[in-house]
Amino acid sequence: MSERGAASFDDDSERHADGRDRADTLSRRAALAGTVGLTMSTSGCLSQFRSIVNRDDIEQLSLTITTLPADGDRESIRLAREIAAVLETVGVDTSIEMRSNEEFLRAVLINHDFDVYVGQHPGGTDPDFLYEALHSLYADESGWQNPFGFTNLLVDELLEAQRDADGDERRDAVETVLEALAIEQPFVPVCTPTEHRLVRADRFEGWTDGHLATRQGYLGLEPQIDGSGDLLRAVHTDARPSQNLNPLTVEYRDRGTVTDLLYDSLATDTVTADGARSFEPWLAEEWEWEDESTLVVDLRPDCSFHDGESLTASDVEFTYRFLADTALGDGGSPAPSPRFRGRVAAIEDVEARDESTLEFAVDAGQAVGEQALTVPILPEHIWSDRATEASVRGVRVAQGTTEAVVSNNVPPVGSGPFRYADHTDREHVTFERFDDHFTLREAVDLPEPTVDELRVQIDPRSTSAIQLVEDDAADVTSSALESYVIDDIEESEDVELLESPSWTFYHLGFNARKTPFGNPRFRQVVARLLDKAWLVEEVFDGYARPIATPVTDEWVPDGLEWDGEDPEMPFLGSDGDVDVEAARTAFEDAGFRYDSDGNLRVRH
Repeated sequence: MSERGAASFDDDSERHADGRDRADTLSRRAALAGTVGLTMSTSGCLSQFRSIVNRDDIEQLSLTITTLPADGDRESIRLAREIAAVLETVGVDTSIEMRSNEEFLRAVLINHDFDVYVGQHPGGTDPDFLYEALHSLYADESGWQNPFGFTNLLVDELLEAQRDADGDERRDAVETVLEALAIEQPFVPVCTPTEHRLVRADRFEGWTDGHLATRQGYLGLEPQIDGSGDLLRAVHTDARPSQNLNPLTVEYRDRGTVTDLLYDSLATDTVTADGARSFEPWLAEEWEWEDESTLVVDLRPDCSFHDGESLTASDVEFTYRFLADTALGDGGSPAPSPRFRGRVAAIEDVEARDESTLEFAVDAGQAVGEQALTVPILPEHIWSDRATEASVRGVRVAQGTTEAVVSNNVPPVGSGPFRYADHTDREHVTFERFDDHFTLREAVDLPEPTVDELRVQIDPRSTSAIQLVEDDAADVTSSALESYVIDDIEESEDVELLESPSWTFYHLGFNARKTPFGNPRFRQVVARLLDKAWLVEEVFDGYARPIATPVTDEWVPDGLEWDGEDPEMPFLGSDGDVDVEAARTAFEDAGFRYDSDGNLRVRH
């Protein structure tokens, strides 16, 4: 399964025996990357150089910002408008294109049909998500794997180095990656939102035991009144879970909460409402490292899928092969899943020793190898038939696309704590407790489903979702509420507002496949046009945290901590107002020019 050799050192003898020596070497190389930074002192030389270049193909720069409408993500469209305004101010002809959730993700992640975009990245609790997001091996694939088309061999090496390391060596390697990305700016991280959800404290206790973007948020809840254990009522502002339940699709899956309830993974990354994190076995009863690259996993005994079929090591082996190539080797080239691609890339091979034991050959350090255990386990008897080439009536499907990717997967068959009951498009999707789930066994000490039924009602507006909870027509707003409604919520003994950290982040993404977005100098200047602190106050009403790097707090190095401004790309202005002359000078020093009307021009 491993693909990393293509971008690694040509000779294994070049690898340092000591991981810290290698990280230091790569740090020095990252320092060399700093030469792509803004060089204000060379503007005269650049101007002379530009004067002798043929400019017949130089035109005003026009770009389109692709984003979501207000009913899809109010913060995204507001961010896009503010960014468009500042780009116009510095001479860039800018327009905004709004698309629905599915259309937006399809354009950006599958068709790569955009100039720049503004939206929320799913991020991750572990910084290894950046390997999938930015490695050049994935630049032409579909999904969250490198939608930017970013290619940089040095960054590839740095991403691989953090995969290979553990402990303090890995922390150093991650720091080096983040320092390089702060220079390259393949995308501009803007802020991490603070997530708010409203819950009925009178009907259930335990809301803070698990983050409500994860499976644990809906397990282990304690009913407080007679009848509340019959039904857990969630209200969701995104209709997509009522339309498609395919865990592999990127147009319909964001955080994967529904996937986590329907499907088990070998391990679970538990996050509480206050951000505390632990990593523990789930479907796996235990695992053990036999040596540095061999991980042996023992499954819990007598588990089954929702249709009654036994779940065995064969299904787990199939899952990892299938996520790496949904065509199972029958296509002209691999057809990897558009989700979970980076995680399974850490697994070089997997073999079932018997019905309940598996051996994983891991091509990464132990921390990243264990992260690979968090993918959903798929029933082979359902998904093996979906390895065929896709066919959708009236739609031209790209070559290599399989039925696994285009299926809506309704009804879904998993092994998770809840199973599918029914749904109505854009109205609800309902799940019922899976009474044979291993968490319900007396000997298993894990949070379990405590309600007979989980009904997810669809309501597209935060305001009306709040009203449903306040009127005792819903127990929880399962979607994070929009920031503009938070100050108007009135809590009571029965209704409680929960605040949780997020590992997602808002960002400006560049399509590096197009000019000038592949130029790191251009991206750097654009990054310096965004007053992130001001945007947090203006767009998010203060319910977000400006960031210079897109990882959770415990991974942010000292040099990239937010201290009133971006330490690497400080804003060219103050209080949200860009210094136009400084911005123009920065673009000119980066090798671009303006015409007499103040329009930024680029070579096409």
